[in-house]
Parts: sequence; C-alpha cells; structure tokens
Amino acid sequence: MIEMSIDSIRVSMMSHQRVVILREKDTERYLPIWIGPAEADAIAIKLQGVIPPRPLTHDLLESVITKLGASVTSVIVSDLQNDTFFAKLILDVKGKQLELDSRPSDAMAVAIRADAPIYVEEVLLDRVGILIDSETGKPIPLRKSGKGEATEEELKSLSAFRDFIDNLNLEDLGKR
Repeated sequence: MIEMSIDSIRVSMMSHQRVVILREKDTERYLPIWIGPAEADAIAIKLQGVIPPRPLTHDLLESVITKLGASVTSVIVSDLQNDTFFAKLILDVKGKQLELDSRPSDAMAVAIRADAPIYVEEVLLDRVGILIDSETGKPIPLRKSGKGEATEEELKSLSAFRDFIDNLNLEDLGKR
C-alpha cells in the first residue's frame, strides 16, 4: 500500500464534475478520483479549516465512531471496477480491526476529520495513476507492465476520465 495525501480538488469546466487528486507522499505520482459535489465540499471545508455552525454528515459519522469507542485508523482505496473506485474505511474497535466498504470520497472525508492516513493499493496506482511530465506539465499514465497493467477494455472504459485528466492544468498542483 502506498500512502497518499489529498493534493487538491478540481472541477471539470466541461461537466462540472469534481475530482479529488491524491498525491503519493514524497513523489510526483497522482491518482485522480471522480467524486460528488457534496463530498467535494465536505473534504474542501475540512482542508480549508472552515468550521460549520452545525456538524456535517462526515463530522457526525466521525463523532459517532469516536463516541462508540472506536477510532478511524486509515482509508484504503482498493480497486477500480467499471469506472467505480472502491475503498475501505479501517476502524479500530477495542483492539480489533474492522473494514467497512465505502466510497472513497466518504472515506476520505471521514479520514481527514480523524487525522487518519489514506492509502492506495500499489497495483491500482500502477494501473490508473499518473505522473506529471516536468517539461510539458501534462499527465503521463503510469500503466506499468505486469500484474498492474490496465487491460484494453479498462482503457476504453476510462476514456472520458482520461480526456478530463489529459486536459487538466496540473502546473499548480500542490499550491494552495
């Protein structure tokens, strides 16, 4: 597993879809994940240090987890199937590890509230992650050969996603 951080949240000017950009710690590998507007707002509010007058849904969930004696230990973005990312919210419940199936956006929104790390399965990052070309500023798909290689069918199903990523201006990634 590779530890990631939330680098930024972007909005497609064409579709107004939100994308959270995860960045591998200490490297220039990125993983873009489509997310909904409500989850994008929930993540952005916390990243910007805004305190809402009443708890948002993810604040409530983190509070319930804590009040029940558990803690959020991490998030794992584990898979991509049919254009849908999968994640697990990992809890410590009285010394036992509990894995909860989650959308990555919800898991990340809870994790940043609990100050828990975000991980991505290395095979997934190898399959659909991107690097940034230092000369052009354009994304370069990783697609390593071997076990993590994306199939032709996966590449076709990700074409709209790739079109969006290919047109991102990533020169300001990491700048806030």
